[in-house]
Amino acid sequence: MKRLYISMFVLSGLFFSGCSNEFLDVDPTQALPADPALVNSDAGASGFVTAIYNQFLNWDMSSFGWNAVTSIISDDADKGSDPSDAGTDKDVIDALTYNASTPSFQSTWDANYAGINRCNQALAMFPRLDKVTPSLKVRLEGEAKFMRAFMYFTLVKGYGGVPIVDRLANVPITEEDRKMQLTRKSTAEVYAFIEQDLNDAIANLPEKSAYSGADRMRVSKGSAYALLAKVNLYQKNWQKVIDNCDKVTGYVLVSDYASMYKLDGEFGSESIFEINGVGSTSSPGFGIPNYTASQAPRGAGGWGWGFNTPTEGLANAYEPGDVRRAATIIFRGSTLYDGRVVSDKVANAMYNYKAYSSAFYNQEFTDTNLRYLRYAEVLLMKAEALNELGQTSAAIPFLNQVRKRAKLGDTPAVGQDDVRIAIWKERRVELAFEHDRWFDIIRTGQAEAAMKADVSPAFPNGKTFIVGRHELFPLPTTFIRESVGYSDQNPGY
Repeated sequence: MKRLYISMFVLSGLFFSGCSNEFLDVDPTQALPADPALVNSDAGASGFVTAIYNQFLNWDMSSFGWNAVTSIISDDADKGSDPSDAGTDKDVIDALTYNASTPSFQSTWDANYAGINRCNQALAMFPRLDKVTPSLKVRLEGEAKFMRAFMYFTLVKGYGGVPIVDRLANVPITEEDRKMQLTRKSTAEVYAFIEQDLNDAIANLPEKSAYSGADRMRVSKGSAYALLAKVNLYQKNWQKVIDNCDKVTGYVLVSDYASMYKLDGEFGSESIFEINGVGSTSSPGFGIPNYTASQAPRGAGGWGWGFNTPTEGLANAYEPGDVRRAATIIFRGSTLYDGRVVSDKVANAMYNYKAYSSAFYNQEFTDTNLRYLRYAEVLLMKAEALNELGQTSAAIPFLNQVRKRAKLGDTPAVGQDDVRIAIWKERRVELAFEHDRWFDIIRTGQAEAAMKADVSPAFPNGKTFIVGRHELFPLPTTFIRESVGYSDQNPGY
């Protein structure tokens, strides 16, 4: 059941290497010709898509660097750990003093383009497979299109316009290939490409109810509609947000918020897109490498590295009685849901509870899942869109659904401006440590004030968000060097 994402195929080829149409790399050292006859079966075709899911179990895709550029960078988290341990670059990211050579921006870029390459390999191979059940091939194409769209959404949110690599490069690589790989498209063009992929995915994917057993971990039509609504949200296409949220059907909020982040709560009724981890006490494993260990309590009585620690600002953002606070933050000296005691001598006052694994709490490979799309966010997206269109009274009940699950009363906000602020705050506490906060404060214009208010002993006056620079990540230096004559760096870097 937890082994859906384990595949014999580990497709290779990073962004600048081009990629051979003739061979796949097979873990660990063997290679086999990418002859359709060798993979011309339901299992073979499924292997290509399984390899795309597997990319999300990659260290660079989902672990240390990803936590840095989505969480530590924001007002929800500090670097944590010990002052002397920079975590390679987590200190400069926390301080907003990073530059184009900061490694975590490079690793995030590379990992997503490696994933896009896996999508392109699958989509190039499928037309050559004539022995695959037709309905399965249609669905697999939809899954590949969804995940390519998801990866491009990650890139465009972070870096702005990026190259659209929508096919495999030739071998040897041609000038047209180099142009494709090295030329930044506009943000609007990238969003249009994402939307086309998602519309294709919607046409191909089944509803969530069509899946059973291990397949319940796969993306569905609802996943594509939810991601499309989020893409609309970032472009402020408010009516499209509402329309696509309305098409996300078959999901309900779970009654117990904390249960979603435990093993027995995985892929529940609220889950729309979730990355599956399979814990292991040996290497190689099939969880996200050190996702749990890097965020676990550090120091005397601890068992982890102690990075990505909740800020006082986040802890104070929860209203009295909000059950999400205790489900999101591990406090020094507390006892966890499985009885494990957190020493009162650990290095940091707070840690990320959503990264905790009971069974693999100190192991490299964790069974902790990443929750990227949940039904609660669909409700909040619809509330935000309705409010922005002036339909505030219609927006409030969707906001209240999320609040009531958190054991809170109805929002006291009434007017459009107050409801807007209430929705933004609700997103913060509902989605904390789910890799949205930085992008949220950028898209809503809160970033400068939020970072100024991010006060800690290390930053007693908060942090300086430079308007016109920090809205976008720097493009990696390696890309800029390679792309002379094709692309320019983002402003300020």
